[in-house]
Amino acid sequence: MIRITSVALTAAMLTAAPALADSHMGKTIVETAQDAGSFSTLLAAAEAAGLVETLNGDGPFTVFAPTDEAFAALPEGTVDTLLMPENKDKLTAILTYHVVPGKVMSSDLTNGMMAETVQGESLEIMTEGGVTVGGVNVTQPDIEASNGVIHVIDGVLMPQ
Repeated sequence: MIRITSVALTAAMLTAAPALADSHMGKTIVETAQDAGSFSTLLAAAEAAGLVETLNGDGPFTVFAPTDEAFAALPEGTVDTLLMPENKDKLTAILTYHVVPGKVMSSDLTNGMMAETVQGESLEIMTEGGVTVGGVNVTQPDIEASNGVIHVIDGVLMPQ
């Protein structure tokens, strides 16, 4: 089981790495995510929630960024429902639950630490046996941008 998980995580990292390996230090979090090509759902949600301008701002921000595959794993119809204008507040709460103020690199993480999100709730970070945030795996850490850092995750975090 551990070997299968390790192989899957390695494959996911190798798939995303070429798109993220390009020079992105002069680019914002949003521009870096756009260049990667695996965050179209996250970017569409940020647009619908009115958060693109904020995430293009000065920051710094730490974004735990779910991939398109992570959003696709949600129950059918969830994303479409969240993107409806009448659900903007709920969508905003979910997305801001993925953002921590400041630039938090993986080397700053400790097992059991709590990180307060922009949404207001905290996420538990575990570092034993791989890094998880709120129980979701970090598949690629430390993608630096001009206004912060992205940590790619394989699930969508849901606030209480």
